[in-house]
Amino acid sequence: MKKVFKSILNTIPRPLLIKASYIAKPFLVSLLKGKNYTDPIDGKSFSKFLPYGYENQRENVLSPSTLSLERHRLLWLYLKNKTDFFTSEKSVLHFAPEQAFYKRFRKLSNINYTTTDLNSPLADVKADICNLPFKDNEYDFILCNHVLEHIPDDTKAMQELYRILKPNGIAILQIPQELEREFTFEDNSITNPKERAKIFGQYDHVRIYGRDYFDKLKSIGFEVIEADYTRELSEELINKYRLAKGEIIPVCIKPNS
Repeated sequence: MKKVFKSILNTIPRPLLIKASYIAKPFLVSLLKGKNYTDPIDGKSFSKFLPYGYENQRENVLSPSTLSLERHRLLWLYLKNKTDFFTSEKSVLHFAPEQAFYKRFRKLSNINYTTTDLNSPLADVKADICNLPFKDNEYDFILCNHVLEHIPDDTKAMQELYRILKPNGIAILQIPQELEREFTFEDNSITNPKERAKIFGQYDHVRIYGRDYFDKLKSIGFEVIEADYTRELSEELINKYRLAKGEIIPVCIKPNS
């Protein structure tokens, strides 16, 4: 199954994968129904989750029902248990909206929810993250997860995110993590897609972030909280929800200056 999923991810364009997933989900939910693991986003339980990964396949990580990965389930739990995202009125901008969240966030009555991306079929506003068509200090909350590693000029993108965030607003800017790496690595001379996938984890990634990612966010002006929510969860729950132990959620706050 690992080889099949790897082949599908690396050969079928993402827009087609999104459409196909809606067809496949009912079959997968029925096939894998069980009690071993639970997706906290919808509360459904399964005998196992599916494998996932463009280069290095990870076993038992893709939820059959919401199609969430470890980072999505961790973020959901963090938003639910550590923030007022689901209860307080706020304007929210969501970049490259994930399927696991899109319909659920759209239904929330407490938020004014806008999605944006250059290519996503789920985007309300087609926009370049380095040149956003939004006003200064417009949003209370920004979700921009696993986007910046795709952006050649990530400095400009971070500056735009800072510009449109309200003072005291929160931006959650998750990235693929190799936090044992001290410095971010990028090399534009590597152009072969297979080689890029091998080195960067995905053919369309332009860098691998290191610990200096947090310093860069601070240099833009953000106050940064490196939230490790898994520290507050038992080993049993980490395994039940299929989370990545120790994964950091970068919670970026725009100071009220």
